[in-house]
Amino acid sequence: MSTLFGPVVQQGYVVPDAEAAIAHWTSRGIGPFFLQDIADFSGEYDGKPIMAKMRAGFAYCGDQQIEVITPQGDHPSIYKDFLQHTPRGGLQHLAYWVDNIDEKLQALESAGHRYRVWQRYGEAPDYALHAYIDSESHPGVMIQLMARSEFYDLFFGLLRDAADTWDGSTDPVRMLEMTPEGPKAVPYRG
Repeated sequence: MSTLFGPVVQQGYVVPDAEAAIAHWTSRGIGPFFLQDIADFSGEYDGKPIMAKMRAGFAYCGDQQIEVITPQGDHPSIYKDFLQHTPRGGLQHLAYWVDNIDEKLQALESAGHRYRVWQRYGEAPDYALHAYIDSESHPGVMIQLMARSEFYDLFFGLLRDAADTWDGSTDPVRMLEMTPEGPKAVPYRG
């Protein structure tokens, strides 16, 4: 467990092909994966506004979520940067829960830890859902701070429940659809 952030809750892999990465993980018995096409997700990259577009897949393995991300669209992103330097893809971030992103960033700075915020998501002006940060003195695998919310409890719960009851072969890939009632699984449309 990290003394700065707590337990890791997600491993985030940026890959050139999300479906190929999902096949990699499901062949190892990890799944089912929930695939989502994300478009027009407001955020900022290195202080400038972006509308993120990506294909992302999510599954659980024990207490850790596995996420695979393939960047799309024209806007810059930390994901595109990663693939530029690591074309085959790999581990790009480790994610941790926080109650408030800005308070956590302030606490890190007050304790003398220098992190740069590379990308944030949520609604302007505060982008309060996610922040991707990296150590200024020891850059490498980024840290994703995720703000706790009722939505994420439902979302992560759906994924955990599916993993706990999955037989290892039935519907290894499902689409993730966001509804007013919360996230739900729908048949995969490959």
